[in-house]
Amino acid sequence: ASDSVVRIFVSLALITCIGCWPLISDDAVARVSSPDGRVDAILFERNGGATTSFGYRVELATRGSRRGKTAAELYGAVRNENAYGVDLHWLDDHTLVVECLRTETPPRAQGSVEVGGRGIQIVVKTGVEDKSAPDGGMLYNLHKH
Repeated sequence: ASDSVVRIFVSLALITCIGCWPLISDDAVARVSSPDGRVDAILFERNGGATTSFGYRVELATRGSRRGKTAAELYGAVRNENAYGVDLHWLDDHTLVVECLRTETPPRAQGSVEVGGRGIQIVVKTGVEDKSAPDGGMLYNLHKH
């Protein structure tokens, strides 16, 4: 009888712990192709729940790939006072610019990333405000309409 009581207790404890586990999402929220169309910059937004800010990861991949090589990571990035996220744009086929107003921790970026046989420079710029960015997280704004 004591074995079954222990099993029931352990099962209830596991169910309780799983119910409290934070649901972490990691979603692609933007994709921008290089001017020649050979490389894609993919922006992922990580939502760790109410007690954390959004995390952003930029990956570079050959065109159409689902995942690539990590190029930059930014935590708590905002585009304006009410909009989380970062903006991506290409200066040319070899330079990707990652912009935001500010981050909660210093951005981490690779100096350059090799994708599809070419080196791509990563430039992170803070202090750039995107007044047109909608309020909230980027995933929320992709699906709210």
